[in-house]
Amino acid sequence: MTCWIILFRGVGGDTLLPVQPLKAALVEEGFKSVVTYINTGNVVLTSNDAPKRIVKRVATIALEHFGFSKHIMIVSRAEWARLITQNPFPLAVSEPAKLHAYVLERAPDPGAVKALEQKAIGPEQFEIRGRVLYYYTPQGVSNARLHPKIEKTLKVAATARNWNTVLKLAHLAKQMAGDAK
Repeated sequence: MTCWIILFRGVGGDTLLPVQPLKAALVEEGFKSVVTYINTGNVVLTSNDAPKRIVKRVATIALEHFGFSKHIMIVSRAEWARLITQNPFPLAVSEPAKLHAYVLERAPDPGAVKALEQKAIGPEQFEIRGRVLYYYTPQGVSNARLHPKIEKTLKVAATARNWNTVLKLAHLAKQMAGDAK
């Protein structure tokens, strides 16, 4: 069994995805070791299925039970561990609410990355490594100018988690994984 971290895009505000009913629906559909974390669309589970099949099954459950039809990202526990170790802003971990990891649906095209670099003015910093965009906002995300331009400019679906959540999901995956890789 492989341990997976499932991230729902766009949960919060007007879009709710109740975690306890979601957990119950996932367990009912046969997923194992299901753990949810806060109401922003985070699930850790184990499965023998391929990632695309897991996403398809989870998307069907989310749509049928909760009317949720936005993007869902999936990252293995091993990939999540690499996401943490590859953080290009190690000094920013002391300000975990200002450091974010965006999981991208796919690696963006180089031209789109260049366009985002041209829009990155001010103290904000970002770096893309594979399917992850690391984003440091020393002035806080609520004052960040680049934040609302990231998905639009890269032309790829993404979902962001602050570093507190990144570390908590890693901890949950480690706790519940057991024999999962």
